[in-house]
Amino acid sequence: MYQKVSQLLMYGELSEDEILYQMAELFHRYELGNYDKMELVRDIHVQVKHLLKVATDYGFNENLWQNYLTYFLMMSENPFSMTCEKVGASQGSVNELVKNDLRIFMELFHYDFSEIEQSLGLDCFTRICNYKAIPKKDLMYNHNVSEKVQALSRKLAAAQDEKEFFRLLTQFYKDYGVGMFGLNKAFRIQELPEGGIAFRAINNMDTVMLDDLIGYEIQKKKLVDNTEAFVQGKRANNCLLFGDSGTGKSTSIKAIVNQYYDQGLRMIEIYKHQFQYLSYIISEIKNRNYRFIIYMDDLSFEEFEIEYKFLKAVIEGGVETKPDNILIYATSNRRHLIKETWNDRNDMDTTLDKHHSDTMEEKLSLVNRFGVTINYSKPSQKEYFHIVIELAKKRGLHFSEQELQQEANKWELSHGGISGRTAEQFVTYLESVESENSQL
Repeated sequence: MYQKVSQLLMYGELSEDEILYQMAELFHRYELGNYDKMELVRDIHVQVKHLLKVATDYGFNENLWQNYLTYFLMMSENPFSMTCEKVGASQGSVNELVKNDLRIFMELFHYDFSEIEQSLGLDCFTRICNYKAIPKKDLMYNHNVSEKVQALSRKLAAAQDEKEFFRLLTQFYKDYGVGMFGLNKAFRIQELPEGGIAFRAINNMDTVMLDDLIGYEIQKKKLVDNTEAFVQGKRANNCLLFGDSGTGKSTSIKAIVNQYYDQGLRMIEIYKHQFQYLSYIISEIKNRNYRFIIYMDDLSFEEFEIEYKFLKAVIEGGVETKPDNILIYATSNRRHLIKETWNDRNDMDTTLDKHHSDTMEEKLSLVNRFGVTINYSKPSQKEYFHIVIELAKKRGLHFSEQELQQEANKWELSHGGISGRTAEQFVTYLESVESENSQL
């Protein structure tokens, strides 16, 4: 195994903590014959444990060794894989170099572990190559990643030669991309202790679709029209969804990402205190073959906050042209994002010799940078009942419309008033009540 891994070129730049690197080093010790048996067995078990952790994190099953190698290939961002992501596999000398790498991976896919198992008295490799995971509904792994890895793993394992292996892998790069952006829908920003930031995939993103949001047809159409233009490479605008709490603003954006993921749409969620990193985030994603929505939930600014300046600078752009593959979608309970005070209406601040109107104009101009603004207002009583009735039908609840309206009216009086969120909470309550009654 060590000799095979050491011959890798395009995929050979392995970090020392990579499982494949560590496995190759352990097999090298075994092949040289200069090892302490108990120590080598212990070190092999450590790496098998790491592999099992990866399998658990991503919900892998069956042949975990092949699943891991497939995941490694999917995540390997190198000049070849990045080019395939953008334009597919082109003709060139690099293809022959890569095919040599993939021939090695084919051999690793079907590596015979029987010799080392018999020599060291192990059975761990047999077990991980014939693994039966216990299905659990509450696992919070990313099902999208799990399904794609295992589907490609089976195809690669069945490949007849390195040419077919090459075709399957490069087609995956072209269809879905490479690295974390290829496998995941949504990301958040993590600030690192040593400084800087990293992208972290959101594994348990809500699977809501636009049809699940009852009502707001005009609002949804505006959002769909703008997003469709964006994913098709046409001109599109930044979007601000504003209005009352619980009306479905955030749900609409999550649904949009779910609906257009297969067309290359991705979402990066960022919080207000992270706006200082906006320029860096954009520089990291502007050359990728995806369309990114930078998502800002519940966006608003108090009088003393200056983070809006970072956002305004990014939207307006400087010398560098704003990338065509990035839009900003934000939700807010405030139409103008900024809380206006009485002092803002008093034009002159004599203590600082400045005009409040100038400051307010700068703040309020931010909302004008969103080309599409969509109002999600609180539903009327009739619309509220309609949402309740339709949600109850979707969930298969057995209540008459009259019963639903009577109970929904009581519910909203004691649960924060009329809104789509209140309707959903009420139907969820009814669902639990009906489930309890059916078990009695």
